[in-house]
Formats: sequence, C-alpha cells, structure tokens
Amino acid sequence: MMSAFTFHPAWFHKAPACPPADLKTPADTARWEADQLYRACGTGACVSERAGMGDMFVIAPEDGGYRVTGGPTGILYGVHALSRALLTGTPVPEGEQAPRYPLRMLNGWDDPMGNVERGYAGRSLWFEGGGFNYDPDRIRTLGRMLASVGINALCVNNVNVSDRARRLIAEDLQDLKAFADLLRPFGVRLVTAVDFAMPAAYGLDTADPLDERVQAWWRDRAALVYAAVPDLAGFLVKADSEHRPGPHTYGRTHAEGANALARALRPFGGYLLWRAFVYNCKQDWRDHTIDRPRAAYDLYHPLDGQFDDNVIVQIKNGPYDFQVREPVSPLFFGMERTRMALEVQLAQEYTGQQIDIYAMPPQWREIFDQAGPERFSAAAAVTNLGRDFNWTGHPFAQLNLFAYGLFAWDPMSDPEQVTRQWIRLTWGFSPRDEDALAKLLLLSRAVYEKYTAPLGLCWMVAPDRHYGPSPYGYEFQAWGTYNRADRNAVGIDRTKNGTGYVEQYPPALRDLYASTETCPDDLLLFFHRLDYTFVMRDGRTLIQRIYDDHFEGEEAARSMADTLKALPFPEEDRKVILERMDLQLKNAREWRDVTNTFFYRFSGIGDEKGRTIWP
Repeated sequence: MMSAFTFHPAWFHKAPACPPADLKTPADTARWEADQLYRACGTGACVSERAGMGDMFVIAPEDGGYRVTGGPTGILYGVHALSRALLTGTPVPEGEQAPRYPLRMLNGWDDPMGNVERGYAGRSLWFEGGGFNYDPDRIRTLGRMLASVGINALCVNNVNVSDRARRLIAEDLQDLKAFADLLRPFGVRLVTAVDFAMPAAYGLDTADPLDERVQAWWRDRAALVYAAVPDLAGFLVKADSEHRPGPHTYGRTHAEGANALARALRPFGGYLLWRAFVYNCKQDWRDHTIDRPRAAYDLYHPLDGQFDDNVIVQIKNGPYDFQVREPVSPLFFGMERTRMALEVQLAQEYTGQQIDIYAMPPQWREIFDQAGPERFSAAAAVTNLGRDFNWTGHPFAQLNLFAYGLFAWDPMSDPEQVTRQWIRLTWGFSPRDEDALAKLLLLSRAVYEKYTAPLGLCWMVAPDRHYGPSPYGYEFQAWGTYNRADRNAVGIDRTKNGTGYVEQYPPALRDLYASTETCPDDLLLFFHRLDYTFVMRDGRTLIQRIYDDHFEGEEAARSMADTLKALPFPEEDRKVILERMDLQLKNAREWRDVTNTFFYRFSGIGDEKGRTIWP
C-alpha cells in the first residue's frame, strides 16, 4: 500500500523513507546512512571526519568494507556516493572527490500561501496558508534526497517576492530558523529571495543602495537573520525585471545595488545571488531593432569587474527563458572578472510541464561543453518539486532532479551513465528493459523538440499557460516578437546585418552562428531569417524540414508509448506514466497539426510526401 507520499526516487536505498528526528549534524546522518547501506547490501562503511576537507571525501577499502573520510559534509556525500556505486554495480569512486562548485542550489518558486509559480507537481512542500506549514517527516526525507546527490542549498521562496514573503526575514524569522534546523543535518543551507525595495516597506522612505540609511538597514537586517540562521547561504535578488523594483529606480547600476546587499552579508560569509534575468519587457512589435536576447549582455558586460567577490551573478542557460532550444548565453563569455552561477530550470515550464517526457542531462552536458565548467562559481536550478505523492508529478521528472545534483557536483558527468544509474536505483530492471528505457529517456528531448520547436524558433507556446502550440501567440504582445513568419520567410536575422546579437559571442561562436553554412540546424532560425525554399545542407527545403520534423516527432512519441507499455513498472508508477503518456500523445498530435498548418497557410507549399496537413 502506498503511503501519503512515496520515497522511491532514484536514490532509494531500501531504507526507511524518513531519517530519524534525532540526527543533529551531517556527520550523524552519514553514520545513519552507512548503517542503512549495510542493511541494504551487507557492506559496511566506517566514517572518519577530518577538519579542513569540507565537502570533499575519500573512499578506501578496509576490512572487507570501506572507510569514508571527509569533511563535516564530505563524509555524508561520500557514503551516498558509495551507496550509489554498490547498489548499481558501478565502480566505487577512487581518490579524493570534491565538488566543482561550492554552492549547488535549488531555487524554489514557492509562495507562503502555498502556490508554486510554474509548479507542476502540486502545492508547496513547506508553505501553506501564509507561512511555513509542513510535514517534518517529509522535509527530513527531502533533506535526505538532496544530500544524496550533493545539493547543499535551497532557496525557499519565489524570486518574485510577495508582500507576505518579505516576512521570512522579519516577522517570520523564527519559523525560518526552525526550517533551517530541520535541513541542517543533511548539509542543506537555506537561501531567501529578498525584495530589493524592502527597506522602503520597513520604515525608510527609499531603497536607494547608495543611501547610508539603506545600507545600515541591510546590515542590521543581516545581523538579525544570521543570529537566527547562522549558516544561511545568502540572499537571492531579482531586480528591475518583470516589474520588480531594483537599483535603476534610483539611477544606480546593478553592481551598486548588488554590492550594497553583499556588504551586509560579508561579515557572516553569505553570498548575494543576483539574477541577470533583466530585459525591457515593454516592446513594440513594430520595432525590429529591439532584440530581447541582447538585453542581459548589454546591461551586464559593461559592469564586469565591478561586483564584490561575494556577489554571484546568476545567469540563465540561454538568452531567452528556458526554451526548448537556445544557444548558450553570450554573457557566460562576457563576465570574466565576475563570479557567475549557471541557472537551469528543472520545472518544465516550456519543456512539457512534467507531462511530456523531457530528460535534461544531454542538454546540460551540451551547455557545459560549450561554455566550459570553469566559468562558473555555482550552479542553480528552479525546482520541479511539489506535494504530489511522487514529488515531481511525473516519475521520470525525478531523473532531472537526481541528475542535476550529480552535474552540479561534476559538470562533465556522462548523461547516459547518470540516466542508467537512476534507472537501476529506481526500478532495477533487466539489462534489456534498462536499455529500452535509457534509450527512450536520452532521446526524449529530441522527440519533444521535433514536434514543438522547429530549428530554434522559440515562444510558439500558448501565452496564458506556456503549454500547447500557439505559433503566433506572442507575436504582437508587448513581451516581444519571436518568429515574424510571413508568406515568404520565417526567423530573425541576428547577424551583424540584422539585430547584431551574434556579435556578443567570442569570435569562434560568432563565426559559427553567423553563417548559414556552419550554423547548427537546430539553431538556424534563431540566428537567420530564411525563405521557405531555402535548401538545407541535407538537400531538403526549409519548409519540408519543418514538416518532416513534426511528423517524425509525433511518430516517435507513439513509439515511446509502445515502449513504455511493455516495461514492468510497479503499478503505482505505471498508472501515472501511461496516463501522462496519453496526454503527451495528444499534445504531440496537436503540435504537429497546428504548426504544419500554420506554415502551410503562410507558404502555400504542400508536403512533398503527401501526408495530411489540415488547410
């Protein structure tokens, strides 16, 4: 019988779902986890804490078992790494193991009222009715899940800070402390998103970051917060974007705004995470000189080197907004003297909303391969968590949470190895069934992309909910124009003869993207405006490639459904998986027909293979 919630994501160790309440430190938790490992597979693990090692660990054979040596949190991560290896039959990590990034964070978009913005797995795990309201056992289980893949920070509230959420570092500070105490044994530190204008709501007549009274206010507030939560990782700020207040309100730069808050946090070792999601959202569709992807680079590149060293500028993986296919953000290459965090989105806002299958590890590896993992100081991901019994709505969405932790630890992880490890830990299939599911998951992004986003076109979703096709849905809105399809051509010219966006990249990428002869097919319409009769490198016309992709994507979704029906999932998983696959099939069919009809009506060119396109 299923309980109110199921602890069976990839890191299930055949142990009690909920760690005991008497664990006080990560070292306590590591010893408990070592005992669970012994119960699961009969292999012992002794732990030895060593000062100065932090998150690092070393695993060595000892007396028929293993010894895990590491820092206060390192021994916990080491026991989990050993567990993953032993329970999946993969090699035990050798030598000293350390994370690439010291801060490996989840961003919750939760509101104290219990809503989760862009949440597809139910209501908030920790908020309801205006503040913290949770099942302590489930939060301890959450802590165990995060620690098991090395995630060490959680931002509890939405970056769009509501009036009620301001209270987290004011009237509700003791509740924040209690929540932090609950997660501390798992090495998980809290972050709070703060409202840049908060001083003006708490006694001052301004939030000008250069006003000494404002600076003093933030210093006093930081002292109060750290007295209650001494290991708080820091504050997260979204400013001057989507109507959020920020330093531009007072004629100040974002460096001046970020530094004012960072200096308040510095005595306590806190980070100031400053989101680079800033753009002029009020645009006129008639004006083709405005190109929203340029905005972050145009604003932040001139500020490189002006941010304090405890400021981390948090940058989305692409220049738009977590689209199915975007180039990497050019800002990654334009902030060489600034600490940066890569931000990805586990919540599948534009990638199927945890209904359609979309495994993210191949996408992340592409990003790290192109940008270079050394450019970043931290990793951040918008969570896909919620109150649903299986945590993420779709059981397969758990793969993305599991894999994010491993990629934040080691950005050069292999997507196939991570995916297979997750399958083994979750279901323990036969090699044949594991192969089938691994292949399906690793190809799922390509399938979704084929029936939704042709050749790098973005924003073809329904504006109200960001799910389902609407090729012209955003075309005339103040939020910008995205495909400019007409009877002759489609796409945006972002070369130096167009918006000039491509010039923001270093020479190698600039030259790659600027020519239709070298630009990758999957980004062709992101960078170029092309006639429907443009001949692709494979000899097909552009319009035929669009038709083929959408027919092939829908066919591939049907093949995925057949594969899933043949796999031996437990009944509770099988029911959810097949129900959501049925919804995905309907979505794929709708995307295929709407998109193909849209382009047929513009171009007047039929499918050369004679397949049905609705007039």
